[in-house]
Amino acid sequence: MPFTLNRRSKLLAAASLAAVAVTALAGCSAADGPGSTVGPNDKVGVTLIVKTTTNPYFVSMEEAAKADAAKANVSLTLAAGKKDGDTDSQIQAIENAISRGDKGILITPNGTAVNNEIAKARKAGLYVIALDTVPDPAKTVDITFATDNFAAGELIGKWTAAKLDGKKATIAMLDLFSDQIVSVDTNRDQGFLKGMGITVPDKSKNGTEAKNGTYTGGKGGEYTVVGHQPTQGAEDGGRAAMETLLSKNSDINVVYTINEPAAYGAYQALKAAGKEKDVLIVSIDGGCAGVGYVKDGIIAATSQQFPSKMASLGMEAIAKIARGGEAPKPSDGLDFFSTGQTLVTDQAQPGVDSVSSSEAAGTCWGK
Repeated sequence: MPFTLNRRSKLLAAASLAAVAVTALAGCSAADGPGSTVGPNDKVGVTLIVKTTTNPYFVSMEEAAKADAAKANVSLTLAAGKKDGDTDSQIQAIENAISRGDKGILITPNGTAVNNEIAKARKAGLYVIALDTVPDPAKTVDITFATDNFAAGELIGKWTAAKLDGKKATIAMLDLFSDQIVSVDTNRDQGFLKGMGITVPDKSKNGTEAKNGTYTGGKGGEYTVVGHQPTQGAEDGGRAAMETLLSKNSDINVVYTINEPAAYGAYQALKAAGKEKDVLIVSIDGGCAGVGYVKDGIIAATSQQFPSKMASLGMEAIAKIARGGEAPKPSDGLDFFSTGQTLVTDQAQPGVDSVSSSEAAGTCWGK
């Protein structure tokens, strides 16, 4: 069949329309992709991935994120590990965020096993913010919003040394893990020891301090570290850890705990042994339940954090960046943005700034 001019014109027109369609699709893809900016009225996709929802600390993050998502026109997806340390579930959640085309991720990382997946997300154009736990290394994410966990530990260590008033400290260390290293674990543990005035020679892991010696905090005195036990940050883990250390030394009079669920578990073990009135339990979190434990005399002192503030600031940052705004910057002298920490106790000590449990009840979880 001869190739007529009319037929050729129709083919050229069809080809032009196809090219326009391809260009339009490509343009839509770029505009909707993770690394592109969106209009002021467009939804911004954000995924919040917490360590676990068995700890009310992380539940408070979810609640704050949901509240702020509505205000910031954010389409929020929630995900969590099945337990503290579950990196597989977090990795899957990151993959899902990339596939969905989210603009950013807020994550409380369960360990370094998620680092490669975070790198994959950032390469895909997602802005990744860590909450609560500074990853190792810190540059794994774009920025972290967190308590200064070392400073929080140091606060309860200083208070403990002052409260002992020169008495010997027989210390039980109830940490997070024994089979992996996470910065929140080492920073809180070693911050407490520094506050007590006990030297830690190897800051890369817990348990390297001398088991016997002299603490220099407060009036100073002798100390013995009975041991370090993992709790997984859970109540049953705290109880089991306390039982183990009590079996090694029944004279324990100071119990450091990674968080308040572990502290309450330790208290149960001490109560079962008839020793709850003879021991100072100190902790970190300052949640509403934890502040109640201080009021009831179960915990002697805790360092209050503000997880709701972390989630809110993170949510606002991703929404702002997605709409062309500036990225947040770390606090001066730190490799993260500090959301603050406050010592809570009803037994104030000279030289250690603190608030009472009544005052802290109004700010627990950053509400």
